[in-house]
Amino acid sequence: MTTAFYTHPDCQRHEMGDWHPETPARLQAIEDQLIASRIDQFLDRRDAPLADPAELERIHSAAAVDAIREHSHALALSGEAYYSIDGDTLLNRHSWQAALRAAGAAVAATDAVLAGELDNAFCSVRPPGHHATPGKAMGFCLFNNVAIAARHAMDVHGLERVAVVDFDVHHGNGTEEAFAHDPRVLMASFFQHPFYPFSGTEPAEAHIVNVPVPAYTDGNAVRQLVTEKWLPALHAHRPQMIFISAGFDAHREDDMGQMGLVEADYAWITRQIMQVAREHAQGRIVSCLEGGYNLSALGRSVVAHLKVLAELE
Repeated sequence: MTTAFYTHPDCQRHEMGDWHPETPARLQAIEDQLIASRIDQFLDRRDAPLADPAELERIHSAAAVDAIREHSHALALSGEAYYSIDGDTLLNRHSWQAALRAAGAAVAATDAVLAGELDNAFCSVRPPGHHATPGKAMGFCLFNNVAIAARHAMDVHGLERVAVVDFDVHHGNGTEEAFAHDPRVLMASFFQHPFYPFSGTEPAEAHIVNVPVPAYTDGNAVRQLVTEKWLPALHAHRPQMIFISAGFDAHREDDMGQMGLVEADYAWITRQIMQVAREHAQGRIVSCLEGGYNLSALGRSVVAHLKVLAELE
């Protein structure tokens, strides 16, 4: 297997204050675990390019894109530290560049996988994306990296069916809003409920497979719901490519949520996704980092995910 690892130093320059859990240290924690696990040498490391704003506008309104660009540039001119979008989503003067790298990684990985250069890819990028709706940034997210890549695969490469699998502890409300009425995109997710952003339980079209779970749900319960809910829907959809919103904040050590997954559960979920991709999508997967705020658990979980993607178990 050829598995790429996309990242860029610009993604660590976006920060929202020392108090904020979505910190640049998250990416360093992943790098440290790659070295400790000795799998770094087996990955095709690639720099995340800058997305073209037109690529962002396949999902986001021009006004939403302009707002991030203009506020980031205004900070650079004013010397002020931050601009607050909401109580927990802030910009600094590097945020526009970091957000372009994050989305650019997802798009470049999609191009490389569809070109046959890679079997799959993981984008170790921030800011994350799955809460960003077409019209606004929210929930630590500026642009919806996975949604942008999925739309790119359809609009540019002509794919007719794709899937987005989201195992973050929070519901990917932005991704659902982007594809709520687009049956070409199957979205399969589980998430703690009731919990931020307090969505995902409303009636949805058949291609949106939301599985809300209570706090303290453990790995055995998640494996059962993946087997009973996700996999039949994925096989019925027959996606030509799979995108993963890879949030690791459902880990039992992560205080951001109250779920009980461990590294072995993330590895198991990844194996199931890979089997669907082999059967229907020529193995094509692009995975993008979302949540995960306990630094040790995050690094270990990403390594478990990557070991499966690269067949290094």
